[in-house]
Amino acid sequence: MKKIIQLSAVTLLLGTVLTACQSDKESAAPQSEQNPSAAISMPWIATKNTTRINTSDPVQAAVLVSRSLWTAETKANRPASVVLTNADNWQIAAVSTDLIHHPSNGPVLFLSKDGVPEVTLEELKRLNPLGAESNAGIQVVLVGPVADGVEEQLKALDLEVDKIEGEDPAAVAQAIDAYYAKVSGELPQSVIIGSMDSPEYTLPAVNWIAHMPEPLLYVAQDDIPASTAEALKKRGGNAAIYLLGPASVVSVKVEEQLGAYGTVTRISGDDPYANAIAFAKFKDEVSGFGWGITTPGHNLSLLTKDSTMLAIAAAPFSHLGKHAPLIFTEQDGLPDSVMNYMMELQPKFKDSPAEGPYNHAWLTGDTGTITSNTQSEIDDMLEITSASGDNPHSGH
Repeated sequence: MKKIIQLSAVTLLLGTVLTACQSDKESAAPQSEQNPSAAISMPWIATKNTTRINTSDPVQAAVLVSRSLWTAETKANRPASVVLTNADNWQIAAVSTDLIHHPSNGPVLFLSKDGVPEVTLEELKRLNPLGAESNAGIQVVLVGPVADGVEEQLKALDLEVDKIEGEDPAAVAQAIDAYYAKVSGELPQSVIIGSMDSPEYTLPAVNWIAHMPEPLLYVAQDDIPASTAEALKKRGGNAAIYLLGPASVVSVKVEEQLGAYGTVTRISGDDPYANAIAFAKFKDEVSGFGWGITTPGHNLSLLTKDSTMLAIAAAPFSHLGKHAPLIFTEQDGLPDSVMNYMMELQPKFKDSPAEGPYNHAWLTGDTGTITSNTQSEIDDMLEITSASGDNPHSGH
């Protein structure tokens, strides 16, 4: 029997929208741009401990993530609002994930340079957002610059639309911070500071801000933009600032300057793999900030460090279901640091594997991005095993 199987029931659910086959040999242009109605023959591929979002097209991936988390079959499973942003600006897309959190409770879907892709339009129809009660019934929030005609496409669906405009990432991050505070009625005192130039070090933040209300604000390696400083000033000198990334990405000088706005804690690793693990492990027991995942029984979201827009598409995996921090892997196998981290998280049973707890992982990207062998390796590392070291499957 093949170890990797197709989730046939879920695949059928998507069939009405995603109907054609995807070839690994297609051109480099995103599939949704080649043919808006093109689709994926096996949207999800699962093993016993992993589920793969089987596309490396960010537009398609965002739709598949949305379909995985919001069934839209009942009112409780429909989002309040959906965020739409461009797939060609990672900095703006990354900060927009703050709006995944309640009261929006909805995914980030992507626009293209030509407007709203057909698969995104179909997903908006399927989701039929309820409208955020604390945000005047808004069903769609447009973030950043959008193509001409996008608002007309959305009005044709009779959706209530709001906009957060701007092209400068730091300014848009400040605007999202203010927007979230207005809609939720509270300005979070904790903030994450990330590099606007190094996505491989900043992206672990998106899963946290999709999970909790803290925003992501931007700095350069040696400079704090005025927009970021203004957002921090609103915390009245009492901000709890979590600086993500090593000094090679955000300098010690910037770290010291941030101290004018509150307390600063740097969370970092020497490379993107170690950096993501450090963030997943971190917990501030005073403020409650941080995943603090150091024990078995958790979910992880795994992507390659160069899958920038896929990481943003996968951010909702930290908001619903088995809430997951982002961890990076390599295409052809697990880095040693990630292997060691998974060994820390590996569940151990005393008498029977039915005792649990269990681990799981979401993988985002097709086999050209994360190989089948890597998925199998991840599945093995997440498997519950005997505390005694015996064969975990003997005796039952």
